[in-house]
Amino acid sequence: MDLLNCKITDLTALIRSKKLSVEELCRFYLDRIERFNPELNAVLTTNSFALQKARDIDNHFSSYKERPLVGIPILLKDVFCVKNMKTTAGSKMLENFIAPYSAEVTKRLEKAGAIILGKCNQDEFAMGTSNENSAFGVVLNPWNKEYVPGGSSGGSAAAVSAGLCVASIGTDTGGSIRQPASFCNLIGVKPTYGRVSRYGMIAYASSLDQAGPMTMYVEDNALILEALTGRDSKDSTSAQSDVPKWFLNRGSTNIKKLKVGFLNKKEAESFCSSEVMQVLEQVVNLLQSHGAIVEEVSLPLMEVAVPVYYLISTSEASSNLARYDGIRYGSRFDFKNTPPSSLEEFYSQNRGFGFGNEVKRRIIMGTYCLSSGYYDEYYNKASQIRRKMRDEFIKIFSEFSLLLSPVSLSTAFKFGEKPVGSLKSYLVDNFTVSSNLAGLPSLSVPAGFSPVTSLPIGVQLIGNHFDEQTLFDVALLIQEEIKAVGKRPVI
Repeated sequence: MDLLNCKITDLTALIRSKKLSVEELCRFYLDRIERFNPELNAVLTTNSFALQKARDIDNHFSSYKERPLVGIPILLKDVFCVKNMKTTAGSKMLENFIAPYSAEVTKRLEKAGAIILGKCNQDEFAMGTSNENSAFGVVLNPWNKEYVPGGSSGGSAAAVSAGLCVASIGTDTGGSIRQPASFCNLIGVKPTYGRVSRYGMIAYASSLDQAGPMTMYVEDNALILEALTGRDSKDSTSAQSDVPKWFLNRGSTNIKKLKVGFLNKKEAESFCSSEVMQVLEQVVNLLQSHGAIVEEVSLPLMEVAVPVYYLISTSEASSNLARYDGIRYGSRFDFKNTPPSSLEEFYSQNRGFGFGNEVKRRIIMGTYCLSSGYYDEYYNKASQIRRKMRDEFIKIFSEFSLLLSPVSLSTAFKFGEKPVGSLKSYLVDNFTVSSNLAGLPSLSVPAGFSPVTSLPIGVQLIGNHFDEQTLFDVALLIQEEIKAVGKRPVI
């Protein structure tokens, strides 16, 4: 039985027919974590109660059998609280934090019958594009261990790609689900802002952060996102919208005469590698062969998307991370026999000890943008441009149903190739941040491989607000026609 290549519906069918027990499935993935994770460093913590939960489902199966994710082992990025489990956000600041409650994402997965298998490594406080910023070591890309898996949800992507779980849940502030999904040959979805509750999810930038699933197949992604979606009274930004039945409605969109905009094609050609552009052209040809109308569209403000994103995200991070001072939250510096001479020194030592260099860099930048005399010049101006960018997208979607663009400028890059904190590392987000700024749903779907390095290449689909259905329908077509989806690395 090839459990690694089964879709979720295949696994739940085996479980419901008693051909596979939940405990067997859980042990299968825990064994793979024990075998492969020491080299990949994708998983930080395994859930000591996972097998107990699996046995409980097996022993009381009548209470669980109708749940859509019954018995499915899922890993979470380590920003999601799970009661009585360590939650570090990839930072020394929280290395000993045991969550006293569970995130809404966690609760909804468990309500759907899933088993939380453990927590995945990540860039510290979700700040990074390569997973080189974790306080607990880098994550290796299972397709080639000399290359990064992407970030900040790199551990989540590497874990699914290497077969350490059926699926994982990541977070996306400026591309942190879609980019690692592209680098690791996965389906990665950033839903419409507000679709998924942020309650119990450690914040980076509150107006940009969204949780979403990372899976091997489109159908699995739709099924999990359906379980996560819905209004949450504990999150004031949670959208008051009905939960769609994406999985049941797949294929409902008529691709024929679907208007697709190739977003900023000329800019893509000047920035992206030739292999990325070749894969994009292949997708364009596929859509056109099925009757879609593909035209080039321009988003003038996209050229300032990266600076606007970093001004807003670092400002919000400066505010969100102010709580970690060693008193209310966070680890405390060991002063031993030399107590601090002032409260300022006490805070400085605690935060200097707990935060890594990239987090410090972004806090300083954000604090500067919010400071007296610079607020209007930087943060306020960036917010105004953000609104104009959103209006530009709304205008585009009055004519087009879908936008197509690169996910990243290239395939996965080697460790150290784009130094942390450099302009090169920030420009990796060039084609992904605008979706977050506008709150739009977007998806990365595997569409090919580099002829030079054999590394995966994904393409990005961007939809109108609350129209994830079109994304899933077109991604399913790409999955069925191009045959890149579902391929795993040899590890």
